[in-house]
Amino acid sequence: MAVNSSPQTPLPVGEVSRLIGGWIDRLGAVWVEGQITQLSRRPGAGVVFLTLRDPSYDISVSVTCYRQVFDAVADVVGEGARVVVLAKPEWYAPRGQLSLRAAEIRPVGVGELLARLEQLKKALASEGLFAAERKKPLPFLPQLIGLVCGRASAAERDVLENARHRWPAVRFEVRNVAVQGVHAVPQVVQAVKELDEAEGVDVIVVARGGGSVEDLLPFSDEQLVRAVAACRTPVVSAIGHEPDNPLLDYVADLRASTPTDAAKKVVPDVGEELERVRMLRDRARRCARALVEREERGLAHALARPCMEDPHRMLDERAEHVTSLADRGRRTLGHLLDRADSELGHTHARVVALSPAATLKRGYAVLQRADGHVVRAPQEVSAGETLRARVAGGAFTVRVADQGDGDSEVRGEVRSEVRSEVQSEVQSDV
Repeated sequence: MAVNSSPQTPLPVGEVSRLIGGWIDRLGAVWVEGQITQLSRRPGAGVVFLTLRDPSYDISVSVTCYRQVFDAVADVVGEGARVVVLAKPEWYAPRGQLSLRAAEIRPVGVGELLARLEQLKKALASEGLFAAERKKPLPFLPQLIGLVCGRASAAERDVLENARHRWPAVRFEVRNVAVQGVHAVPQVVQAVKELDEAEGVDVIVVARGGGSVEDLLPFSDEQLVRAVAACRTPVVSAIGHEPDNPLLDYVADLRASTPTDAAKKVVPDVGEELERVRMLRDRARRCARALVEREERGLAHALARPCMEDPHRMLDERAEHVTSLADRGRRTLGHLLDRADSELGHTHARVVALSPAATLKRGYAVLQRADGHVVRAPQEVSAGETLRARVAGGAFTVRVADQGDGDSEVRGEVRSEVRSEVQSEVQSDV
């Protein structure tokens, strides 16, 4: 739509910028092809900034997109890559600047191919086919190696020559197949399956020289990747050179950078192993010699001890000690017996001095009534009562003739049957 203006009624710059923005908004989304010359991905930012350039016209335009849009192709797209972008033109009125808001980014040519491979890689990785825990270790010394390679190829020559140079006794089971083109995938898959089922094959090597991305596509085929993942025999991938990374490298149990490197990793070097055996033998000999010398020094040290030079010395020392203890015990026991005998003599003397028998020997007598009670006063007896008198020489009975006062005298008569023998004798130790 035309805008009326004249030298007398010019339009302000802001109005012109606003009108341009309106016209651009009505343009809608368009597909744009160009080359990425600048790429800015700030950590944590939700927006990615690109500069898209047309080499034919030397024109550049700024492109912005959300991070998730760029992350979908981030693995195969970088600075210098050609891309096709679905974007909506935007006009920033304050600066009068044109930019594009991208909603989808697609790589062109090889980039598109790499994008498809990246999607397949992510899908297979999510299934666990590339997991490290499922990879099988290679045997130390394989007796029979299965080799899948092109017929009369440099890869076959490199593997065979290097492996036999390292270990001349190694044997190979070779399967020559197409390594590029439409027949490569089914032939390689069939060869891998045959070698996996063959008896005696210890490891399988899939080898091919370097090439372009298109040449190495068969070794990124999903059918081949799944066939290798299902193998019971360890598989070594030796495809291309160091920069080449087909999907077979991720699923194989071991990746070799080149076919020559595969031969070095699969077959040990006989010279190196012999040298290692010699070194281990020398080390074992040194360890054994050191152990014997250490034990000899320990034995010599033990024999130099006084107890080993004079074995009876310890017994003699112990015998003297035992004799000393026995004498000491004997003296101690004698002292204890002497002290006990002395204490017993003193106790016996005290018992004898305090015994009633000693009193009776001085001429005293003890009068007892019939019930056994001792008579202590004249009032305790009555006339005519029979009492038992006990003296130092024995005992006899008396009869009370008269009961007097405290000063009266008790008279008694001795019965005709006075005992001629002493009935009892007071023991001196009572």
